Amino acid sequence: MKFQRILKKLAVLIGGFMVYTMNSITAFASDGSAASADDSAGAGMIVSTFLLPILMLIFLYFIMIRPQQKQEKEIQDMQKNLQVGDEVITKGGIVGFVLRVEENTETIVLETGSDRLKIRILQNAIARNVTAEEAAAKAQAKANKEKANRGITAGKPKDE
Repeated sequence: MKFQRILKKLAVLIGGFMVYTMNSITAFASDGSAASADDSAGAGMIVSTFLLPILMLIFLYFIMIRPQQKQEKEIQDMQKNLQVGDEVITKGGIVGFVLRVEENTETIVLETGSDRLKIRILQNAIARNVTAEEAAAKAQAKANKEKANRGITAGKPKDE
């Protein structure tokens, strides 16, 4: 999230720079009196008219569209890799355990609450896989702990 805020601020700065550049090129074109100055101003106008908006669209693609597509792909992969016994949360806020995954209809059967209520829902309705998130958090904590232990034990001995 912090990274996205920084990128949005950077996009605003680049947009301001582009507006400033376009204004300066326009001012140069209106001040030019010689034919060569008019020719270079015309080239500058072509650059500002076509190249800068194209660069801005490319920049916006890499800042906004591509990360969103990546996140959507991760969610689809999570929904397709659901297993029996996973604790999941639906987009509607229902928490339950997966009892059955039906591949041909792309639905799953959830068991919710202590009364063992069973609900059949589409896989696309799953927002989070709590079991997978907990496993990933444990693996990350274990990796960080091992990294910290290696940092302590792996060092040069002190000269005495």
